[in-house]
Amino acid sequence: MADEPAGSGGTEQPRILTVFRSRTAAGAYDAGYEERAAAMEAKARAMPGFVEFKSYLAEDGEKVSVTVFASRAEHEAWAKDVDHRAAQADGRQSFYDEYRITVSEVTSERAWHRA
Repeated sequence: MADEPAGSGGTEQPRILTVFRSRTAAGAYDAGYEERAAAMEAKARAMPGFVEFKSYLAEDGEKVSVTVFASRAEHEAWAKDVDHRAAQADGRQSFYDEYRITVSEVTSERAWHRA
């Protein structure tokens, strides 16, 4: 079976992919990190245009989260959400030692799966 285009195909605008790489600070879990992260994930999933969220923890302690929204406008609505902005401020103050955010347009995607 050959590779096939993934996703809905033929969309007018590219989906928006955000990669959030972070390292939690000492005491972040005592400061409510897990609860806040779960609440933000639930809220993101409820936003118009939400497509997908996955999170991975590397052996060296770095966490990588990948979020996809269907359009730039829907991504921007999430980026500007009041609760999300407050969580970001709390993250800088209490939860993270460092983070890096990369946002890009998905212009091509291929997938393969065993039938």
